[in-house]
Amino acid sequence: MGAYASPQPGAAALAHGAVFLENIDALAETEWRQLKPPTSVLGCNVAGDAVRRRVEEQLELWDVAPRWVVSTAQAAGVTNGYDHPGRLGTDRFVAQIGARHHVLARGRPRPAMVVMVGTAVTVDALDAEGRFLGGLILPGHGIMLRALEGGTAGLRVPTGEVVDFPTNTSDALTSGGTYAITGAMERMHRHLAARCGEAPVTLMTGGAAWKVAPWLPIEHEMVDSLIFDGLLALQSHRLAL
Repeated sequence: MGAYASPQPGAAALAHGAVFLENIDALAETEWRQLKPPTSVLGCNVAGDAVRRRVEEQLELWDVAPRWVVSTAQAAGVTNGYDHPGRLGTDRFVAQIGARHHVLARGRPRPAMVVMVGTAVTVDALDAEGRFLGGLILPGHGIMLRALEGGTAGLRVPTGEVVDFPTNTSDALTSGGTYAITGAMERMHRHLAARCGEAPVTLMTGGAAWKVAPWLPIEHEMVDSLIFDGLLALQSHRLAL
């Protein structure tokens, strides 16, 4: 959750935080109780209708009806190239809008690779005109390890280190997962550079991004607020219409 001084990109952040799903039902009596009532609420939900309803119940504290992002064919400078635009995860769509804003704020339009690293990993490609060309979805490191543990008898070992040439099972698992994720990023980076004729700006976000970022050899930047930046851009665009 993020609270901002105004509904526009670059607005000052007034509050920012995260809670576990099991703690949502206490937000109105705890963290949110101390906040200044917002004038509007825009949300991005990929956790299902039940979680959305729980959040809406907590928002009754302020008597402000939230609006929820829906992936569309075009919004805030990004054209959604998914075969069925509405099926693109809203978190991916919003992150792409945030990435587009970051690129344009720096100068001339450039292609961008948008990476989110969490339970799952997504690696999405935007061309210099803001068209979403497509993207990859792969399991995050935790899912990879659990899949191996569940499918391989006796494969339960401590977390290892990322090394060039692993010589024990712990390091082999940790290195394998990390290189699988960064390898997908490198492949998409090559595809996008070849398609657009120049190297893309690479922006990475997500709760587990810090784990893989040190092992990504291409130039990249960590942007923790990428989804919030996309929400602010959407809100600003809506108000300008």
